[in-house]
Amino acid sequence: MHGQARPRTHRRGQGLARRHDLPAPYDRRPDRKGRPMSFVTTSDGTRIFYKDWGTGRPVVLSHGWPLNSDSWEAQQLFLAENGFRVIAHDRRGHGRSTQTWHGNEMDTYADDLAALIEQLDLREVTLVGFSTGGGEITRYIGRHGTSRVAQAVLVSAVPPLMVRRDDNPDGVPIEVFDGLRAGSLADRSQLYRDLADGPFFGHNRDGVEVSEGIRRAFWLQSMASGHRNAYESIAAFSATDFRGDLATFDVPTLVVHGDDDQVVPLAVGGRASAALVKGAELIVYPGAPHGITDTHKEQLGNDLLTFLKGYEA
Repeated sequence: MHGQARPRTHRRGQGLARRHDLPAPYDRRPDRKGRPMSFVTTSDGTRIFYKDWGTGRPVVLSHGWPLNSDSWEAQQLFLAENGFRVIAHDRRGHGRSTQTWHGNEMDTYADDLAALIEQLDLREVTLVGFSTGGGEITRYIGRHGTSRVAQAVLVSAVPPLMVRRDDNPDGVPIEVFDGLRAGSLADRSQLYRDLADGPFFGHNRDGVEVSEGIRRAFWLQSMASGHRNAYESIAAFSATDFRGDLATFDVPTLVVHGDDDQVVPLAVGGRASAALVKGAELIVYPGAPHGITDTHKEQLGNDLLTFLKGYEA
């Protein structure tokens, strides 16, 4: 071996040391006792994974169904590089959080978000929710108020109420959601591929090109969700009535929605929510599909940054 590089040997404890030196998104902000952490634990023992990037006034990003916090990575990186502390978590049953049997509904999602905000002691937070995440932050404000909240943003979001009912005649027919449930039970892997290749990114429209990478990332994140969790979440995002929650909003609110959203139509989602929140600003992206966090990432990042910088304590 003389004159040659010696082979590396694994030493006891080396693996632990290396875990503390992992690159983003697994860098961990220490807790109050200086211990690195990337989970908070809720009152029922559920572990909620989160990523915590940057420094400054906090922004919390809530993801859509059946994805996880990775779906926010473009906006999280952009906002963190522009002077904000940006936190994105995996909802229970999704990504790296616990796949619980129970609690796959909006009240619990909102309480989990409250646990994250309180355990990280976040104040003057801007809450940003995409699709189902928009329901999560809306129910959070309805249940926990805005004492820690400075602003709210709804992006392609499911409120006020998706499903068609007698008191919501313009909603989406229940058969659409029954079809999602049937597809999830029959072959959810194929269901997610069909969504990514079709309406989610508007790929079923003439002339629309979305990268194979984006579509595969959608499938990969979706398959990381729990089967039961993702199945029950269909009812959570489609049948929860957020109209009462929206009426409690008392912070500056931005609503962003594409006018070719085939998952949450503009009239059912963004336009209806903006009408229920006093003083809300509505930005409509012409021709944009549901998944604007990917298809319109630059435009969305700039609109979020402009709104964030408009806040005055």
